[in-house]
Amino acid sequence: MQLTHEENQFERKTFPITLVCDHIYFQQNIGSLFRISEAFGVENIIFLGKDIPLTPRKINKTSRSTHLHVPHIVIEETTDLVDYLLQNNFEIIALEIASNSKPLKEVVIPKNQKIALLLGSEIDGISDELLKISNQIVHINMFGKNSSMNVVQAASIALYEITSL
Repeated sequence: MQLTHEENQFERKTFPITLVCDHIYFQQNIGSLFRISEAFGVENIIFLGKDIPLTPRKINKTSRSTHLHVPHIVIEETTDLVDYLLQNNFEIIALEIASNSKPLKEVVIPKNQKIALLLGSEIDGISDELLKISNQIVHINMFGKNSSMNVVQAASIALYEITSL
């Protein structure tokens, strides 16, 4: 028999993970990122960019109201985000296919360190400025002709892997 939300036996836990969304603007993706962040115990979300659409109905619908429970902020300028991440000593992990990326399964999570998991925009991926400050760049091995997947799907796979370590 299927359990209700209140009946499930999952341990409630928060991980020192900040999801950093580099110019992600599609409302359905934003709502789904809230939902998956809540499910995986993400500490907070940073949205990078101007005019991030955080209030529309589509976000509420896809987030299933988790946007009310996951702390989040908007940082408009990349330089401000870079300063924030470096000053707060994050282990910066970019999820991107790049010439120097390694498979996600090889990610190294330092003990007792906050993680910033960078996710790229639906169109351009992660900016070069953010890739340059990343401690690790990881990709998800894929076996079909397509070389990318939806940002929420990729985030889900990465969060599962990182929280399982």
